[in-house]
Amino acid sequence: MRWVQDPSQNNVDNLNSVQREASRHFRIKKKTYLKAKIYELETYSKIKNIRDLHMASLALKRVTNLAVV
Repeated sequence: MRWVQDPSQNNVDNLNSVQREASRHFRIKKKTYLKAKIYELETYSKIKNIRDLHMASLALKRVTNLAVV
């Protein structure tokens, strides 16, 4: 935590790279989760109408977005 207290340019760059890496990690994790859930809906769903299936996947995305915030 010393690099947070000493705001030299090198330390700021380190902080920015750590934040970017963490953000990227969770964005990839969320994308993987959503792909798996959508695949599960498509495969095991009793919904045969493509439009209803799409609406269900959008609702799932909205719920996960609310949970993240």
